[in-house]
Amino acid sequence: MPAYNAEKTLKQTYDEIPFNIVDEVILVDDRSKDNTPELARQLGITRVVVHDVNTGYGGNQKTCYREAIAAGADIVVMLHPDYQYTPRLIEAMVFPIAHGLFPVMLGSRILGKGALQGGMPLYKYIANRFLTAFQNLLMGQKLAEYHTGYRAFSREILQKLPLGENNDDFVFDNEMLGQITYAGYTIGEVTCPTKYFDDASSINFRRSMKYGFGVPSPTASPAGGWPSRAFSISKTARSSDFRFFHPLPISKWLNRLRGPQPLPRKKSAVL
Repeated sequence: MPAYNAEKTLKQTYDEIPFNIVDEVILVDDRSKDNTPELARQLGITRVVVHDVNTGYGGNQKTCYREAIAAGADIVVMLHPDYQYTPRLIEAMVFPIAHGLFPVMLGSRILGKGALQGGMPLYKYIANRFLTAFQNLLMGQKLAEYHTGYRAFSREILQKLPLGENNDDFVFDNEMLGQITYAGYTIGEVTCPTKYFDDASSINFRRSMKYGFGVPSPTASPAGGWPSRAFSISKTARSSDFRFFHPLPISKWLNRLRGPQPLPRKKSAVL
């Protein structure tokens, strides 16, 4: 749980966690101004990490994933403690990972009609659809949404990707999905209802605009800024030694826009 001022919603979120399949809860507090860490301990969360300074949403996630790996987790679910996403979907999120179907699962607010019915502001919904269509075009994907905060990952994903190089703000999420996509991993989605209410954390219009303008950069180049030319990725298969983004001629960039390029197949064996 990446937490910031989550005191009012933490208990409600925690009480819905299915502990028949969840072994441990980790809460990382990003220097809250309320009593989030104290409440977390009262609820029985034994692994509570409190940052000395506010590191931002992305910085908080980096600590979350480091702690989860250190705790020996095989599957890691990022659950916001603001009760915007229901923990009752955790089983649906982790089942495909546990059975080797996908290494990454997203809880999509856009699949179905849950987003607007749950109170998502219309401008955010429109921006979400536009940015997602743009990202699908550039990355050759068909995801319903890139901007959900409800995510689950295999241990391998968190160990292999160079997450420490990513931004410490909200654009971290898109940088991470860019890394996952360009590394050739597959992503699954489940429909997820959402709730927008006063105590649920949500970035304001100004920060939403900043986030929106920041999305094209990791879409085209997860490790850096918006390119004047397109980029391609090279990596050693399944290693953490990523060398991102050699410039491509503009002609190849135009070919990329004409249609998605197939990702290289990974070797597999059935024993």
